[in-house]
Amino acid sequence: MPEPCAYFRGEYMNPKDAKIGIMTHAFHYGTATFGGLNATWDEEKEQFCIFRILDHYRRQLTACKMLHIKLPYTEHEMAAITVEAVRRTGFRQNVYIRPVAYKSSESLGVRLHDLDADWTVIATVLPPFSSKGGLRCSTSSWVRTSDNQILTHGKICGGYVNGALAKTEAQLTGFDDTIMLTAQGHVSEGAVTNTFIVVKGRLITPAPSDGILLGMTRDTVMQLARNELGLETIERSIVRSELYEAEEAFFTGTYSGVVPIVEIDLRSVGSGEPGTITTKLQTMYRELAMGRNPRYSDWYTFLKAE
Repeated sequence: MPEPCAYFRGEYMNPKDAKIGIMTHAFHYGTATFGGLNATWDEEKEQFCIFRILDHYRRQLTACKMLHIKLPYTEHEMAAITVEAVRRTGFRQNVYIRPVAYKSSESLGVRLHDLDADWTVIATVLPPFSSKGGLRCSTSSWVRTSDNQILTHGKICGGYVNGALAKTEAQLTGFDDTIMLTAQGHVSEGAVTNTFIVVKGRLITPAPSDGILLGMTRDTVMQLARNELGLETIERSIVRSELYEAEEAFFTGTYSGVVPIVEIDLRSVGSGEPGTITTKLQTMYRELAMGRNPRYSDWYTFLKAE
């Protein structure tokens, strides 16, 4: 029977058998970095496509540098281990990949130095993401952390409490998701996603200085928009009013892909239906993630089913 697979302390095993001690530093202080990758299953070709795997691991290694985590792996070694973990699952459906680099010392005390580190990766299955035709979003009362508080250009585990507070607030008050603002009132990102709007036919996304993660899907969509639609993406600060003026809006993320936003703060975005640019980018991204666009072959790692 297919089952999830983890690479943990040099061995492949079921994730339920991979254990850390309750004194582990990362467990207490969030001193870890993580990533998210998709191995998208192509039923027709009976193969997985793991998308931009080396780029994901280069970004994680950069985040590790931010937290003084030194790993004995290169991005190529991490990729090879990941491919093997996906192969060992035996799944013939989309597989979600979660790599985590963490301070593994069983030692209390708030610091980053003088601690051991380790890296693990989990290949598992998550429920299919559904946006039900488009998300109803709020703007959050929780302010997005700034780069001078928690480094925003790395996926730092401890920092995601910020997004968790915002996401729960939104869902407990009847919304699907939320958009977080900076302390200056500029649009930042969703709880775990990057934000795009279309205003007067122009594609706009928050600047890197507005507390955002430089998302892999964000970058991919910007390249798709330029190469396939002839649309350059403007990276700049966005004020809240522009959310209400937008003709279209959408989130991007590895797990979710391109997700239309149809309502913000009880105000319809455009017609209240997914927009033309959003729909085109959503379709193109799905094809891309399956490895079906040869123009982007450098981004693909294929794994045939056994």
